[in-house]
Amino acid sequence: MKKNYILIVIVLIVLNLMLGACTKAASKVTVATDATFPPFEIVDEATKELTGFDVELMNAIAEKAGIEIEYQNLPFDSMMAGLAECQYDMAIAAITITPEREENMLFSDPYINAGQIVVVHADEMEITGKDSLAGKIVAAQLGTTGEIEAQNIPDVTYKPYDTYDLALLDLANGQVDAVIADYPTALAFIGQNPDDLKAVGEVFTDENYGIAFCIDKTDLQVKVNQALNELIDEGLVATLEQKWLASVE
Repeated sequence: MKKNYILIVIVLIVLNLMLGACTKAASKVTVATDATFPPFEIVDEATKELTGFDVELMNAIAEKAGIEIEYQNLPFDSMMAGLAECQYDMAIAAITITPEREENMLFSDPYINAGQIVVVHADEMEITGKDSLAGKIVAAQLGTTGEIEAQNIPDVTYKPYDTYDLALLDLANGQVDAVIADYPTALAFIGQNPDDLKAVGEVFTDENYGIAFCIDKTDLQVKVNQALNELIDEGLVATLEQKWLASVE
């Protein structure tokens, strides 16, 4: 009887440990991102870890809100489609808050304003902004507001790309005439390739980035908003802007 009792105790301990491990794994919040948007999210070549403005902000939010996060890195359009189907709990990837997206997902309060701008080859003289793109080949990344704007310009041949780095590489090589991108993203690529790329004209949209959530995750939205606004008040977002954005202007 004593041996059976000890065996039962051991089995119960093992089951409790297994249940605790499963609960911990289940409690992780999945954060989708697309690490091809410098300076907001990139993969550090040395460490192979995710980094950038959004990643540092998300890590700080998770710490302040007391949530454990796990990143999923995938293409932007797949990320947005998956989030709309609640395959992920939330997403951060320079995501513009739009009425269309709000039909399928929740958003945090805005954390940065980033409108669209036109990027051209450094030698380009004819294109001076959005209003001079008629008859040109214009590129943007799939699923972005840059794509929406490009498709709405009359007499433009739109060319979609999986990532902005591929679009801007083709721009530098003369395969397209212009790229429409979020202003901070454009600045980062131009800063890396000042001899090949430049921005022209003014920022022509007024847009805000927000953290997106599965539409059922209202509790998570509340937690993240509280942490985000505390971090804004503490000056973290301003510090990240100085670190990741001001340095590339």
